[in-house]
Amino acid sequence: MTSGDEAIAAAEERAASTRDRNLPLWDDLPIPNDTANLREGPNLNDACLALLPLVGVWRGEGEIDYPTIDGPIKFAQQLTVSHDGRPFLFHEARSWLLNEDGSVLRPAARETGFWRPQEDDTLELLLTHSSGIVELYYGKPRSQTSWELGTDAVIRTATAKEVTGAQRLYGLVNGDLGYVEERAMVGQEMQPHASALLRRVVG
Repeated sequence: MTSGDEAIAAAEERAASTRDRNLPLWDDLPIPNDTANLREGPNLNDACLALLPLVGVWRGEGEIDYPTIDGPIKFAQQLTVSHDGRPFLFHEARSWLLNEDGSVLRPAARETGFWRPQEDDTLELLLTHSSGIVELYYGKPRSQTSWELGTDAVIRTATAKEVTGAQRLYGLVNGDLGYVEERAMVGQEMQPHASALLRRVVG
């Protein structure tokens, strides 16, 4: 068996438990439901093909660290990337902090937004955080399975922490979705802040 055959077999094995799962559906919605499963619902818009591997629901664990916190801190996260057939993807991430033994400590950060691919292959990612911060990222695919973005603008409410910039790198690693995030905030220069490895649970 070649490495290509092994990769296909591994992908099939991973899909066995996720291919029949999707987001909860509204049976009385007069417009298409969002789908996180490319086998169901509206077809993915051609404009989003460069982001196709991201579509799904992902869940896993990671770490947060920064000079201004007593870290590293373990967290878990669920990331949903879905679509309704139009030329953008919906993004929702929910996180919760973990104790040292892996048990849930409490809910943590939440963010929602949209991936907006453009005709010149650039990517726009708009994110709104529950902490009172709104970020506009620009970026591009680095390969067919990795994407790099950095903020062009950050705005915040009067009660939010000072954030002046952020960078993110997403990529598939053996079928799982990994990401790393750098941030410049509360007087610190741009530096690593969070990383996680998420496995597909839907799609």
